[in-house]
Amino acid sequence: MPRPFAPTHRLLAAFSLAHAGAVIGYLPFLSLLLPLKIDRLAGEARIGWLTVAIVLGAATASGANILFGWLSDRSFARGGGRRGSIAGGLVAVALSYGAIALADRPVTLIGAVLAFQIAVNAVLAPMMAIMADEIPDDQRGLAGGLLAIGPPAAGAVSALLVADAGRSEAARLALIAGLTIAAVLPLLVVRRPLVAVAPPSPATAPSHRLWVASLARLLVQLAGGALSLYLLYYFQSIAGSVPPATLAARVGTLLTISYILPLPIAVVAGRLSDQAARRTPFLVGAAVVATLGLLAMATVAHPVAGAIGFVTYSVAAAVFLALHQAFAVRLLPDPRHRGRDLGLINLSNTVPSLLGPLLTWALATPGDFTLLLLVLAALTLAGGVLILPLRRIRAADGGAR
Repeated sequence: MPRPFAPTHRLLAAFSLAHAGAVIGYLPFLSLLLPLKIDRLAGEARIGWLTVAIVLGAATASGANILFGWLSDRSFARGGGRRGSIAGGLVAVALSYGAIALADRPVTLIGAVLAFQIAVNAVLAPMMAIMADEIPDDQRGLAGGLLAIGPPAAGAVSALLVADAGRSEAARLALIAGLTIAAVLPLLVVRRPLVAVAPPSPATAPSHRLWVASLARLLVQLAGGALSLYLLYYFQSIAGSVPPATLAARVGTLLTISYILPLPIAVVAGRLSDQAARRTPFLVGAAVVATLGLLAMATVAHPVAGAIGFVTYSVAAAVFLALHQAFAVRLLPDPRHRGRDLGLINLSNTVPSLLGPLLTWALATPGDFTLLLLVLAALTLAGGVLILPLRRIRAADGGAR
């Protein structure tokens, strides 16, 4: 007997929990456990090895997301759905963590990290396509807002790992894997009927819309890709004689706030965009506010102003990214290739982690981040402006959003 469909609110809960589980699966490891292990294995060569892990990992994640999105499209077309890929990815994530725990040289650790990136994206790629398949358009803004749960949940797990200094590396990895699996499992059993969509029209479904939307997302995320790695150095450039340990603790607190505060705001903004049946004003407004936050960081050389500016950017960028996911789903040119096309959009999530450090290296100095922040502000505003032509195109199609 076929399993009955769950109410939409249950799918929304399962979807947001699963996404948070996936973020827990990679963020504490990449931001905390991986640098610690590389430090232990590589010693003085740790910066070079960590850079290799980040760059190769980002490239592998980009390709894997597109690949598993495409594979889930094929499974979906055959009637198999996308949840089988998610289940297989969970098993692969657990196995890759085992390989990471066993790695005893930098080279073998890098190999395990690449396997981990493939496994995580085997979970993430079909998961995001489920949003397009089963969540109605008038609730996708809320679904996008709920994606903001992931970073604070992952931050809480990171804090737990740091607080328990006596826990072994293998135990920490096992804890992350267990939390990830537990959070994703409900999505494997909760499902909704497929959302009805009009057949693709060759005249009105060019893929260039997807690239423009992806470029907008990339531009807004570039500042995050730069500041997430160099935020401490920025505050050192404006904080004067504050002791390094004190400054590091304050920056850690600021990062925690920047993870938590966007959650309620993104959820409210997402729901309001659903009710208004328009997402473009919210997206453009969020980009403008994010730009103002960066301008405050660039023009007022005071730690309080810098902190307010950073939090402003973080909250507005989180709102933009959450609503952009719902916005981009309507731009997918063909429902038969949702997984693949969302994988292409995902490039706008991974490329900033490569370009951000390069921009920082080229435009910033240890004592002056002004030029970098002004350029990032201009790029963020450009990301919001790029959304406007897409609104006009949707209006021509009879579906302005």
